[in-house]
Amino acid sequence: MSENILIIGASFAGIGAAHYALKHVVPALPKTDGKTYTVTLVNPSKDFFWRIAAPRAVVSKTLMPASKILYPIEPGFKSYGKSFNFVLGTATSVDSAAQSVSITTASGEQQQIPYTALIIATGMATHSPLFTQTTDAASLTSSYDAFQKLLPSAKTIVIGGAGPVGVETAGEIAEALNGKPGLFASAPKNPKAKVTLVSAEKKMLPVLRESISQKADKYLKRLGVDIAYSTRVVSATAGPDGSKTKVELSDGKTIDADIYLDCTGGDPQTSWLPPSWLNERGKVAADPKTLRVPAAGPRVYVIGDAGSYTRGGVIDMGLALPVALTNLKIDLTAHISGKAATSERHYTADTKESQVCPIGTSKGVGAFGGRELPSIMVWMIKGRDYLVGQMAQKTVDGGQWLKETKYEPQTLKAAPQTAGLSSG
Repeated sequence: MSENILIIGASFAGIGAAHYALKHVVPALPKTDGKTYTVTLVNPSKDFFWRIAAPRAVVSKTLMPASKILYPIEPGFKSYGKSFNFVLGTATSVDSAAQSVSITTASGEQQQIPYTALIIATGMATHSPLFTQTTDAASLTSSYDAFQKLLPSAKTIVIGGAGPVGVETAGEIAEALNGKPGLFASAPKNPKAKVTLVSAEKKMLPVLRESISQKADKYLKRLGVDIAYSTRVVSATAGPDGSKTKVELSDGKTIDADIYLDCTGGDPQTSWLPPSWLNERGKVAADPKTLRVPAAGPRVYVIGDAGSYTRGGVIDMGLALPVALTNLKIDLTAHISGKAATSERHYTADTKESQVCPIGTSKGVGAFGGRELPSIMVWMIKGRDYLVGQMAQKTVDGGQWLKETKYEPQTLKAAPQTAGLSSG
């Protein structure tokens, strides 16, 4: 009999969970009665999108070609043989009683995939299609082609949202259009375009301290970016001929933009899940310590931006993934053996100031572990190629999960999912 660990979503959380499960969970599970285990990964694209590099990829195929942001998923799992199964499709619903997920494949076929354990890793869909791969690679590259066709002639660009994506994108666009400033220049001498970054807060990059945000302000202004603080985009309406977008701001001003980019965040991709599994923001309501989903029944977990436990980001996902997978191993072992679990692993968020934000191709701001990073270090860490050389292929191949992370087991006073523990 085969037990299936089903993972929905193959961005950072889903790819990592699949590798971690195959390397550290499946080998440790009971093999009694000829029992076998399979890890099934479901995703609407056959390629993994290195979305960290999207701000530069949006602007230039020369600086960031498709080969550096799109990676075939299946080759990275070849070494696992029949223990791994990839399904090209989209989850449409889940039946917790039957422990199965309904999938619509890329060819339009309807499938029911059973699970013994389910990992939800569907993440967030950004408001702009340029920063998320919600379908396939062809759709993403088509969006890039259309944007890059418009960009060279654009004279007025408005970017809504001054988090890292908005700031990085503003820097990349302004440098591409206005060029690098002179050594001591405070602004471009002859800017070709006016780039406006709209920040809802009184400073950009809310995770970082005021002084670092002020440095980001200086670097952006040197590239020709104006920043509107304590201001929101109320509406953005494309003209009838599609040539201009009317952007209305909360301060009463209106900008007729050649390009408007919404970098204000995104929405959790959870519409396929029962409302009872979600919180008021549409995120999966997780136990903040174990990352189990209490409303979903036994052996259901959430990792990444779709979960209620996280403030988001790849760094936090890296902390959470081993927690969810360790608890999956504990729960699945108890399910197979019929013996109640006696321990579990707990997640603790790292709340230290950590964020690295390139601004153009040579500057940047950031902090790590509560310590400010100089601009040259931001460039060395991320600004050169948005971590492509250091991490992209390793992420697809599972290289960062070669070793199982250590932890201190937490003793259970009562099994958290005794209901239905031996069912399914």
